[in-house]
Amino acid sequence: MAGARGLITTSNSVCRSCSRPARSQWRRSYSTTKDDIYDVVCVGGGPAGLSLLTALRASPITSRLRVALIEAQDLAKTAAFSLPPTQFSNRCSSVTPSSAQYLNTIGAWTHMKRDRIQEFHEMQVWDGVTGARIEFDPPASSGPSNTIAYMTENLNLTSGLLKRLKELGSIDIFDNSRVEKIDLGEETEDMDLRDWPVVHLSGGQSLVARLLVGADGANSPVRTFAGIESRGWDYGRHGLVATLQLEGDGWGGQFSKIAYQRFLPTGPVAMLPLPGNYSTLVWSTTPENAALLKKLSPKDFIALVNAAFRLSSVDLGYMHTQTEGQEDEYNWRLQHTPVDAEAIPQTVVGVQEGSIASFPLKLRHADTYIGERIALVGDAAHTVHPLAGQGLNMGQGDVQSLVKAIEYAVSHGQDLGTQLSLESYNSERYATNHVLMGVCDKLHKIYSVESGPLVGLRSIGLQAVNMLSPLKNFFMGQASGTGVKVV
Repeated sequence: MAGARGLITTSNSVCRSCSRPARSQWRRSYSTTKDDIYDVVCVGGGPAGLSLLTALRASPITSRLRVALIEAQDLAKTAAFSLPPTQFSNRCSSVTPSSAQYLNTIGAWTHMKRDRIQEFHEMQVWDGVTGARIEFDPPASSGPSNTIAYMTENLNLTSGLLKRLKELGSIDIFDNSRVEKIDLGEETEDMDLRDWPVVHLSGGQSLVARLLVGADGANSPVRTFAGIESRGWDYGRHGLVATLQLEGDGWGGQFSKIAYQRFLPTGPVAMLPLPGNYSTLVWSTTPENAALLKKLSPKDFIALVNAAFRLSSVDLGYMHTQTEGQEDEYNWRLQHTPVDAEAIPQTVVGVQEGSIASFPLKLRHADTYIGERIALVGDAAHTVHPLAGQGLNMGQGDVQSLVKAIEYAVSHGQDLGTQLSLESYNSERYATNHVLMGVCDKLHKIYSVESGPLVGLRSIGLQAVNMLSPLKNFFMGQASGTGVKVV
């Protein structure tokens, strides 16, 4: 390979050739064409991209590859992520035990702030129209080790991955850098780079990649460069998130925390446990409802959230027509509504200031995850409805599979960037993700129906699954991965 491997530097010196400060500890500059040639260049510093590079550096097979990361945000701020114990970021993800085990294997899990990670062992899911319910809980004899998932802030995960990358070293990180364009290289005296992608950055640098990985989100420039179509549709729904405070001591003991999800005609609403008496809210609803929720006073917003888990869809529909006064309306309607306190989440008493936000929901799936010297992972390859909480885990599955393909190519002396070397990744992950995306899409559509024969059929189906232990255990296994315990 042309060029020596680069190292993360911490120098604050001045670049003599251009009389400007040298890069921060997360970046370094290069002066020759050879130094700009990499085995793997990853665009996107989210969980998928950072996990990929961490795994490549942690593996003895791929640790000597020359790799680079390009990210538009300031990664030094991400690495220094710090919030008070009573404050949580509103972008949280459910991490399955299998994903957590992989993060542990590559050495990132121990760098995360464990006091900001909350595991849960039970899920309560029910139909907001019929009340039919399914309960995912481990057998009483299994003890606390049967974890369904871990809730964590995305920033906690990316911060832990960055700390692990810094510990591993030998990676060139170009943050605060936008991709201006991507084209193909040229033939030089030493190498024929005519089919190698060249990434031109806003700072003037150009990186040549044996393999260019797009971990750059749903509007992926890498996918656009490769000419890979992404097909799907908009749901006409927004996902609203917020950080909530619950009454009393919150969810109870360490091993009694429960995740709740109720399917409403406008979309599912979920309350997922965070440490202490805090919770993260993910509410899929209409754009009009989301706009109203963001405008409400804290007390009226809290009333609507509590109503979403307690009142009928008719009551909720009326409360969404009000511009204010939801607290009084909720208190009056609750007096006339029978509620089983054991079957619903604890009452919300507070909402963290500035934590209410929303984003449009879409389904998108790329026609393929690979091209010649191109691979897509995470949201660049697929965007899924959040009702199953599997978006991040699908990306982690992509990373595991792609790293395995790269390791095979390296250990067998193959060119890791060719489409032939990447085909095993594409065939393994495309089918798996396609099935999961289809299930999430159909669940959303089935539970969006408010009346008619389908309502009764789905109710019967949910009750049947709840009564059949083998079938219920299968679904819980799909949600939680392998069920491995991470310590």
